Amino acid sequence: MIKVTFPDGSVREYNEGVCGLEIAESISPRLAQDVLAASVNGQIWDLNRPITADATIKLHKWEDDEAKHAFWHTTSHVLAEALQSIYPNIKFGIGPAIENGFYYDVDNGEEPIKESDLPVIEAKMMELLAKKEKMVRKDISKSEALNYFKGRKEEYKVELISELEDGTITTYQQGDFVDLCKGPHLVDTSAIKAVKLISVAGAYWRGDETRKQLTRIYGISFPKKKLLDEYLTLLEEAKKRDHRKIGKEMELFAFSSAVGAGLPLWLPKGTALRLRLEDYLKKIQKHFGYQQVMTPHIGHKNLYVTSGHYAKYGKDSFQPIHTPEEGEEYLLKPMNCPHHCEIYKFKPRSYKDLPLRFAEFGTVYRYEQSGELHGLTRVRSFTQDDAHLYCRPDQLLDEFLKVMDIIQIIFSALNFDNFEAQISLRDPNNKEKYIGSDEVWEKAESAIIKACEMKGLKAKVEYGEAAFYGPKLDFMVKDAIGRRWQLGTIQVDYNLPERFQLEYMGADNQKHRPVMIHRAPFGSMERFVAVLIEHTGGKFPLWLTPEQAVILPISEKYNDYAQKVAQYLEENDIRVSVDDRNEKIGRKIRDNEVKKIPYMLIVGEKEEENDEVSVRKQGEGDKGMMKFTTFADNLNKEVESMMNAWKNK
Repeated sequence: MIKVTFPDGSVREYNEGVCGLEIAESISPRLAQDVLAASVNGQIWDLNRPITADATIKLHKWEDDEAKHAFWHTTSHVLAEALQSIYPNIKFGIGPAIENGFYYDVDNGEEPIKESDLPVIEAKMMELLAKKEKMVRKDISKSEALNYFKGRKEEYKVELISELEDGTITTYQQGDFVDLCKGPHLVDTSAIKAVKLISVAGAYWRGDETRKQLTRIYGISFPKKKLLDEYLTLLEEAKKRDHRKIGKEMELFAFSSAVGAGLPLWLPKGTALRLRLEDYLKKIQKHFGYQQVMTPHIGHKNLYVTSGHYAKYGKDSFQPIHTPEEGEEYLLKPMNCPHHCEIYKFKPRSYKDLPLRFAEFGTVYRYEQSGELHGLTRVRSFTQDDAHLYCRPDQLLDEFLKVMDIIQIIFSALNFDNFEAQISLRDPNNKEKYIGSDEVWEKAESAIIKACEMKGLKAKVEYGEAAFYGPKLDFMVKDAIGRRWQLGTIQVDYNLPERFQLEYMGADNQKHRPVMIHRAPFGSMERFVAVLIEHTGGKFPLWLTPEQAVILPISEKYNDYAQKVAQYLEENDIRVSVDDRNEKIGRKIRDNEVKKIPYMLIVGEKEEENDEVSVRKQGEGDKGMMKFTTFADNLNKEVESMMNAWKNK
């Protein structure tokens, strides 16, 4: 008999070799129908995989990310099975589950797979799903695996197998399709009721631009057709909200092949919006005792060797900059923290000086693969709203809590009310990925867990997601149409102070190491603005929007009055423009609705006679006539109330 511990702490005994599905059946027949996967000792398992020793278990239904992972991973194999049936000579790369669905990378030789081929592949998948094929897991030796896939001339699978250790290799089979895979999967394909292949893209094998470009087919699947229909509706809404489309329409940012891929150009309106975000955070940071610093865009290579960033990001960085001095190398900085550590070292520090809080909107550079670049969400140059706090160990918890407060202020101001927190810890089974001793990792991890408990913040724990130098608390925001984005982050770090030999003189007149907190409420300005555009659909909060009002004269006779009103509003810090085109007023209203400007001020004979404007509010229609001085006062009070709301909490 073995003991199985459930999430509520209860323990049941089962025969050795029991599987997750049998455990679900022992609890409830209905649960057994709904459960799709199980986490055994923190790892996702197939429901029919035997459990041979005492274990903890959590059963997952569709609502759980773990269940979706197994569901979509299984569907990727069904896609591969369909492709093998239609294209007998096709070669397979990898086919994982991703956050929303799955993909498979394939090489179809001289016969490329196009978007127009997807309906045929989809139909074949539905035909195969009707067979309700079992997913059969098999442990095989490395030699067996090599012989099998060499025999099928699967060069990509052979390459992957050659790097694996004997005794760790498994395959899965459904129908006539066999794949190299560690799982997890569904017991069979019967739960998959609806499938949609979304798109086709190119992807270099193993992300290496020097290797062959494969075809990547993206898809998604659901246990009910209704869920697929809802998802497709959201996809259509997402297209309307695409930050690349809206950013172009609103003239916020652009890209130029002459400048280079992944290097955004901020246009005047976008720059103004971004600077307002920066000013807002600077105002909050000043309240919390931060000091602004500025550092160069490059640093000596040895700086990043010392910090560990060169080992971590060296392959993803731009090539070193060689100076005329022999052997001297610089890098475009991949992170700001090494520079801030050197600022800390500028002079001796006392325990009375701490905490020190250095903040910088610092631009960093990573050489992302061209196939991974996507608008502002994945770029090669981005600016972090970075800050590094240096504190005594007894100050760590209080400082961490204050950073959590700042992130909450930012999210509240921008209506990101729906968010989840994730505590990202070290992978206990793969510690060589991280720097530092077990002792400092345990201290750092326990501090984050305690801070969340004190705030009453329910946070999901994810092992293996920590930064290489320390654990972190990540904030996952759900936007207006339910998509999840990773934005703010707070990290606890005992390791960089050790690597940079940072010290302070303690009250005991002895030297001590400070603890370091890395934090970025926005994450990066580029990614945050992209998410904000898609969350709001371009309808930004009044204090942030590029244009707060547009004045619409009903004919050319009132252009001079429109300019008079505009001048007054501008003198009162209101961002305003005049639409003096020779167009009918109805056309002007329709055109400016599309631009998502919060207020339209219509002026004609009556308005001019009385120093008034007729006010229309975006999405709400007519608000009546008022003095333009009154409008200015009301708008500024509305903005001030929004910007200072956090002070009253």
